[in-house]
Amino acid sequence: MTIWERPEPKPRAAPVPLSRDKIAATAIRLADAHGLDGLSVRKIAKELGVGPMRLYDYVVNRSELLDLMVDVVYARIARADRRAGWRDTVLDIAHATREAALDHEWFADILGGRPHLGPHALAVGEANAAALAQAPGIDGLDELQRALGALNSFIIGAIRREVTERRTTRDTGDDINAFQSRLGPYLRRMLDTGDYPTVARLVIDGAHLEPAETFAHNLTTVLDGITG
Repeated sequence: MTIWERPEPKPRAAPVPLSRDKIAATAIRLADAHGLDGLSVRKIAKELGVGPMRLYDYVVNRSELLDLMVDVVYARIARADRRAGWRDTVLDIAHATREAALDHEWFADILGGRPHLGPHALAVGEANAAALAQAPGIDGLDELQRALGALNSFIIGAIRREVTERRTTRDTGDDINAFQSRLGPYLRRMLDTGDYPTVARLVIDGAHLEPAETFAHNLTTVLDGITG
């Protein structure tokens, strides 16, 4: 049975009471601080003040631990505002997913991997699919699958890119202003050759929005495209 079908062990008298919720919360705190590479049952047990073997009564392996962690994040996404229209619902879920991933960067590493089948993940998936199924231009299951695929690909790619850029800035200390100052003169010389006129227009005349604005703008463009 999956962890979602297997009953949680009954509470027992112990100096440190445990639960799957408590284990997941501790794992998330460690992953937020150190990433998934720094996550292990032994470290979680030490943080909780228990022996590692006690945790195996609640989660049998690392995959189940990740399942618990991921579904806690989806619980937050599931609480996103739901408005009457299909479009607002899809937008709310997309923005809530981005915000959750920015608060828990390890979540971006897991997005797009194996299916997320916890109860909250399924609830988010149902809400998103049900809303998009009501969109104009979505006629039948095949079109809904293609639309969901395109939308999810954009959301996952955009979130991963933003998280990667944030990590790079932290790791190198090279923010966008420092990057532009260091490489700007080279780029200007290259653009002045006239060999890259379209790139030049984008760099010089294009809008350079903040990440949240970029995500919102591009999300709208994608949604218009797949439902138009």
